[in-house]
Formats: sequence, C-alpha cells, structure tokens
Amino acid sequence: MEEQLLSLLRQMTLDEKIAQMLQLATPFFKGADDEGMITGPMAQMGVSEQQVQNAGSVLGLSGARQVINIQQAHLNHNRLGIPLLVMSDIVHGFKTIFPVPLAIGCSWDPELAEKSAEIAAREASVSGVHVTYAPMVDLVRDPRWGRVMESTGEDPYLNSLFARAFVRGFQGKNLTEDTDRVAACVKHFAAYGAVEAGRDYNTVDLSERQLREYYLPAYKAALDEGCEMVMTSFNTVDGIPASGNRWLLRKLLREEWGFNGVVISDWGAVKELIPHGVAADEAEAAYKAVRAGVDIEMMTPCYVRHLAKLVENGDVEERLIDEAVLRILRLKQKLGLFENPFRGADPQREREIVFCEAHRAVSRELAAKSCVLLKNDNVLPLSKEQRIALIGPFARSGDILGSWSWQGSQEDAVSLYEGMASKTEASRLLVAEGCGVETRGTEEQRSEALAAAREADVIVLALGEHSGMSGEASCRADIRLPQAQLELIQELKPLNKPTVAVLFNGRPLDLHGLVDEVDAVLEAWFPGSEGGAAVADLLFGEARPSGRLTMSFPYSVGQVPVYYNAYNTGRPHVPDAPDHYVSKYLDIPNEPLFPFGFGLTYTTFEYGEPRLSADEMTEDRPLTVSVRVTNTGPLPGEEVVQLYIRDLAGDVVRPIKELKDFRKISLEPGETAEVAFTISERQLRYYHSDLTYASDAGEFRVYVGPNSRDAAELRFRLTKKREAGDPAWQ
Repeated sequence: MEEQLLSLLRQMTLDEKIAQMLQLATPFFKGADDEGMITGPMAQMGVSEQQVQNAGSVLGLSGARQVINIQQAHLNHNRLGIPLLVMSDIVHGFKTIFPVPLAIGCSWDPELAEKSAEIAAREASVSGVHVTYAPMVDLVRDPRWGRVMESTGEDPYLNSLFARAFVRGFQGKNLTEDTDRVAACVKHFAAYGAVEAGRDYNTVDLSERQLREYYLPAYKAALDEGCEMVMTSFNTVDGIPASGNRWLLRKLLREEWGFNGVVISDWGAVKELIPHGVAADEAEAAYKAVRAGVDIEMMTPCYVRHLAKLVENGDVEERLIDEAVLRILRLKQKLGLFENPFRGADPQREREIVFCEAHRAVSRELAAKSCVLLKNDNVLPLSKEQRIALIGPFARSGDILGSWSWQGSQEDAVSLYEGMASKTEASRLLVAEGCGVETRGTEEQRSEALAAAREADVIVLALGEHSGMSGEASCRADIRLPQAQLELIQELKPLNKPTVAVLFNGRPLDLHGLVDEVDAVLEAWFPGSEGGAAVADLLFGEARPSGRLTMSFPYSVGQVPVYYNAYNTGRPHVPDAPDHYVSKYLDIPNEPLFPFGFGLTYTTFEYGEPRLSADEMTEDRPLTVSVRVTNTGPLPGEEVVQLYIRDLAGDVVRPIKELKDFRKISLEPGETAEVAFTISERQLRYYHSDLTYASDAGEFRVYVGPNSRDAAELRFRLTKKREAGDPAWQ
C-alpha cells in the first residue's frame, strides 16, 4: 500500500501536492449547505477554484448527507480522485454532549472518559467526520484563561491518564476496519495552558526543564497511545511561535519522539507568524512553517500562494512537500478513504445513533461523577417531602453545555428544573429566575424570588457563568460570580433558609460572596445534555457525589497561578508562625480556597495510619504503602484515595507534593478497605538541570489521603548502587 501512495504522489503536480496541505472551512466546497456563506471566501483568501478542488481537508463539516454530497462533488472535480479528510471539533461530545473536559477530569474516572470519547466518535463518524480536534491536554494553572474548561486540570500525571483514555475512545484499535471511530488530534502543541496573564493567544515563556517536566507529558502520553495527529498552539515556545518552531516540531516531536503522523496548524496560525514578528510576509510565514514541519495549514493561504515559488527558487526542498503530503495520504489510507471515501457516513444510521437514549444515559452517569461537592452543612441530600425554591438564572436554562458543544442543542438539554421536577410533586417545587446571569433582576423578578423562598423549606440557587464566559477567547480577570448573582444571594440571606448553591461554570471561581453565605455548594461545571437530570440525582441522593477537583480554586485571583505542586521557597510560610520575612501575602492566605483533589461526599471516611513495607527502597526493589479506609458515615460512598510524594533534596528544587497514583473505592456504611500502592524508582525520576531524566538517592516523603492538603505523611529512603554524577548512573 505504501508503494501505491508513492505512485500516487509521483503523479501529482507540485500545485496538487501543495493543495493537499490546505484546509478550508465547509462553505468553500460545492455541495455544502452553507456554500459561499463566508463572504467572498475565495477572493478574500486568494484561493482559486482549482485549489479548492485539490484541497486536502475540510473543517467544520458534519451531517451524513452533506458529507456525502461534498465528498462526491470533490471527487468529481479532483483529477486523481483523492478524497477529502473531514475534520471537526468534537471536544466533549458530538450531539450527545458530555461534561466539559475539566469536569470529566474531576470524575477521576479514565474508563468512563474513554467511553464518552467512544460515543462521541460513533456519533461523529456516522455523521461523516473522520478526525476530531481532541483531546486538548494543555496543563492549566490559571483559571482566568477561558480554555481551562477544555483541559483535565493542573496535574501532568492525571492529564496523561486522561489523554490516553480519550485517544483510546476516539480511535479504538483499528481505524481502517472500525468505521465507528475517528482519528484523534492532540492539541495544542505545546504549553498553550501557560499563557501569560491567563490571556488567550498570549506569550508562553518556560524553561525547557519546566516544559518537559509539566507541560509535555500529556502530549507524549497521547502519542504513545497512537494519536494520529498533532495541532500546533498559537503561543510562542522559547520565543518562537509553535507553528514556526523547528526545535519543537522537527527535533522534539519528529526526531526525539519519533512521531510520523500529521501536524496541522491551529486556525490561521501560519499567517499569524507575521504579527508575532518572526515573518515579514506570507512567503516567509510559509517558508518557516513548512521547514518547521507543519503539514496542513488551516484557513490561511500562505502555502498555496507561496510554496510553489519557494520550491522553484530553491528556498524550500520539494522533499519537504512530499513528506508532508505522504503523511496526509497515509492518514487517508488508514481511515480507508481510498476504498470508501464516505467511510461511516450513513443518513439512516445517523438518525438511529445520534443522541440516542443509551448515549444520553452515559452522559448522565458521567455528569453525576464529575460534580464536586465543595461544602455541605447537613442540608444535602434533599428530601422529596421538602418544599423547594429553585431560584437563579440557571433554574430553567438549557445553557449548561459549555463551549465547544458544536452540535449540541440547549433546547434538548435537561435543565435543572426539569431534572428536579421529575423527582418531586409540582406543588413542592417553586421556581423563580431572580436575576440574569450578568443583569440585575427586575423588581418583579426579585419579588417572585423572595416569595418563592419564603414559602420554601430549602432554597436551591442555580448560579454560574453563561457558556460564552469561558472557552476560547473568553478570558476573565475577575473570576467571581457576576455581581447580579451576588446581590441575589444577599437579598435571600435574611430569610435564614437552608440554602444550596449549584454552580454551572467552565473554570474555578473565586467563591467569596457565595461559599460563606450558603450551607452547601455543588460544583456542577457545564455538565452536558443530561446535566439537569444528573444534578437532580445528586441533590436528592439517588446518586452520591464522588468528584474531586483537578484544578485548585483560588482564595483570590491575586494568588493566580495557584496550584498544588508548587515549589517551596528558601523562606517558606508556616501558618500561624510569627516570622514576617517569609513568602506570604499580608491580606490573604497562601493556600487556595479548595485544593487539588478536594471533594466531599454524603458520608465520612476515616483513614488509619499509613504503613510502609520498608523504610528503604532500591532501584530494583520497590516498596508498598498501605492504608485502611473506613466509611464512618450513614450512607454508601465513593472515596478517591490519593498518593503523593516529595523529594526532599534534588538536583533542582522539587514540588512540595506530586500526585503519583490514586484508587477509587466504594464502601458501605461501616465497611473498611485496605488500599495499597506500589512505589517504584521510576516514579521518583524527574528532569535534572542538565535535562537528564533520573532519580536521586536520598530521603522522600510519601503522603496518603483524600486530597493534596489533608494527607498523612511517612518517610523513606532511596539507595542507589552508583553515586549521582556517575555517567553510568544516568
């Protein structure tokens, strides 16, 4: 088959090859429902009709009938009959929308995450999609950045587990034969989550050691799982934008990691080398991007306008074009498009599969497991006998899908009111909006809310951000709840009714003005199509909270970035210590409001003293740490037992804690489980000052507990046969 592709490549003209490296949006193509809706698209971009007919891929296309129409029209006009690759953003579901990825991370359930990706792939594939721009595995530490909702959090180990799970779910084991799967494209390579000031498209400036230690592992995990594509990020890496960064794409990705798949730019990123200040014009942008290793240029015309001339002038070797095109053709072959250009697209199956009950059931399950109970002063779960006032802008709202829910419908989403109404008598559920998401309620709305609250035994406040307040290009400097919602809380407070706040949002928030004014807080994130049903399950105790935070909630935005695996300082702050000249704030704590790994349940768990199998380990003799966990409360519950390690003396400073493993356990009231973890030398390795990846002999602390803050401590030593500094040791 490789020879067939090489034969096809030899038949292609230079212009035809370069056109394979062009990706255009759906309206450019004949047969599209919205054909021509991009104003003067070909004239505006300088793309000819011939180049469109030879283009290699299309983005934003779906719907079995439309895909078949466009593919057929394309093949009718393409000289060599090379099919289009159809790519779309299937980030957390196609039509059946799952919780946003940050919420999925809080489930600490990679298997269920994999199932969600498998369902998304099935719906997308039957609708004609071949490639999804997911998973997004950028490590995030700044909740001001709108795109934190696309990541699974602040920890490289946990992000890597989810990266692998998503790739497995999307791609399965055989893309050629399994047409219910799609190729995955990991993004955004690299370190997009470290943008300065939490502002989208902004600069990233990291040392290579930080890059390798924290930001690269999840991308590598996705590629090790077989991810077919990589998307470049908008940001700089060591002063060079990713789409023109030869070290990043050629040396690291291709040579060091051995990636042979397709690299695609993000939307417009090749031409953006010009405003970045590393290219004077489109020709130089094309020159730098193709030499860096970008195979497909998304939605700008630098390649099709200038690559041919660059090749003719000897500035770019044609072999670089051939290599890129061959990678694109290989992916098309792997997807079986030469034999079946319509692949999984099937209008009849599409009607049967997309948004079916079985898929929605998984969405509901994952939504329930993704919610995090942050506070509960004996008010949850609710009783169906209580009179409940459901108040707030999200009481009846279907705006609970979140950003990147492209084919999802707010009209089809189960609202919180609908979910709660299905569980209690209508006369016991009083509903009022009270205010808008960002707008103060009218006098009538406020009066209605107060009246409902007065009649109720308990108040449920449905609050948060609308979906446009997080996601791409939706960064916020003030991450508190909007003032209108804080005022609503204050208006209801004098009634002294037990109050539960349910939050719908796409980022960690500064919860002052809320958390201290209510009795319970349930972080629901944007929970997806079945979100209202899942939250109602939790509120009434038919499901029990089991989510744990994978991103710290700041005490104040002034702490940002705030994350659990930070470094110590030479003058660390010890709470309640009198010393003034230490690393601390004068006006707020150093610690986040809610730490990484935190989450409550409807029961309580008691941890015994953890035990080590030995005080010393070697390179070839691991040790075991075990702990007994007992459900001491009245209800069944699920606990996430977490293992953290600290290296006390390294070649470079080491984090105060690093997550190394976890176990999810379910216990009945009074039941005890023994949880054991194996610690190996490999888990103690890190990048040294010379970028060697190794462990240090010496003393370590190990922590076992329910979150990164509340964990019991033990110590052990690692002894090694060779001394540090011995080249053989490395």
